[in-house]
Order: sequence, then C-alpha cells, then structure tokens
Amino acid sequence: MFNLGWSVFTLFFFVSVKSQQIDWDKINSNSVLNIIAAQNPNQATSYSNIIQIGNGNSAELSINAKTDITVKQLGDYNTLLFVNSFTDTETKTAITTQGNNNIIDITGSNSVSEGLQINVKGDNKTIFMRNY
Repeated sequence: MFNLGWSVFTLFFFVSVKSQQIDWDKINSNSVLNIIAAQNPNQATSYSNIIQIGNGNSAELSINAKTDITVKQLGDYNTLLFVNSFTDTETKTAITTQGNNNIIDITGSNSVSEGLQINVKGDNKTIFMRNY
C-alpha cells in the first residue's frame, strides 16, 4: 500500500513541476507565442504582422495555428474581421487597406483562398468573403 501512495505522489509531483515552469509574471504580448509554442512543440505557430496607422482602426483575428497573415491599415476607421480558426488549413494572407471607413470581413479558408492578397484603396468600401 505504501508503494502505491508513493507512486501517486511522485506522479503528482512531476505533473506539478511542469506547470510550475511558467513564470506567469513574465507573460505579455511579446512572450505569449513563445510560451505557447514551448507547451506544444509539435504544433506550428501562427505569424501575424499588423500595422495600423490612423485613428479608430480595428483588426479582430480568430486564426488557427497555421496562419501567416500580414495586415496593413492606413487611414481612419478601417475594420478587419478575419476568422479561419475552424479549419486546420494552412493560410498565407496579406491584406492592405488605404483609405477611410473600409470594412473587410473574411470567414473560412480553403484552397481557393490560399495565398490571398487583398488591396483596398479608397473610402467607404466593404468586402465580404466566405470560404467554405
């Protein structure tokens, strides 16, 4: 009976040590991707490069682990909604918006949208794209 109790304690101790290796005080927007990658070494990491110059711009991204996206919004009150987190498809996308009050709303990824590049120039433009 003593050996069984010691085995359970040992297992609990090793599981606890792994979770204690994260210094929660040092997690921030610059370190979070490295920490996630260290916890899941076999999973690819997404890469995002977002540049917004102007007032009131918004970019809401729900992406999977295989997404490589570059977003540039130059102007005021531009909105990007990009959702591809419901698929394991690898996605490489580049979106550039130059102007004011533009909306780009993209949902899903498939072979047709692979390597997608969108360039919007002007004001008050709206693009809705659905990839299923």
